[in-house]
Amino acid sequence: MDLSPIQNALSSGSYATIADTCDELMLQARSPPFRLASRGVRHQDDWPYAVHLLGYIFVNDLNSARFLWKSMPMENKESSPEVVAVWKIGKNLWNRDYSRVYEAIREFEWSAELAGMVAAFSEKYTEKMFQMLNSAYSTISVEEVAKFLGMSEDKATNYSLQHGWKLDTSCKMLTVLKPITVTSQRLLGSSKLQRLTEYVFHLEH
Repeated sequence: MDLSPIQNALSSGSYATIADTCDELMLQARSPPFRLASRGVRHQDDWPYAVHLLGYIFVNDLNSARFLWKSMPMENKESSPEVVAVWKIGKNLWNRDYSRVYEAIREFEWSAELAGMVAAFSEKYTEKMFQMLNSAYSTISVEEVAKFLGMSEDKATNYSLQHGWKLDTSCKMLTVLKPITVTSQRLLGSSKLQRLTEYVFHLEH
């Protein structure tokens, strides 16, 4: 089976397309993942389970990631520490154990194939968590922000300040910058504006 579409997506940084690409190739095999060998792909060596699994995680499709992990051959799990490491990220996301997501990312030495995708996911996840904090809090401690963003307190403080938050150094509390909602108003056409002007003129006279 030609797996070059997956490699092309990785090399071009098109990480959001990887899950669908893997799914399409798996469907072409006309068999469940554990029977890919029937089409010339040895599940232990050739099928990129770590990439496929991370592809689901990248687009936050945790149900599919969980299903793929459960249907994966035990031999593959035992022989591929990277697959296990990817699922550790997925499991912590599933359990909403936010700080351990970052631990799972940092504690494994990722292959050259996956390092870029893991880094992109980490950045995307940090942005998502920060937006969640921005929506949920008006004030929050530096300690809590650091935990949610998987950073040291100094880095979390700097990250927050760069996004417009304010720091009270006396109590190490951050004030969240809420987005300003601008209500757009439809501009009146010239004829409507003229009629409105005439109406106001009659009211005043």
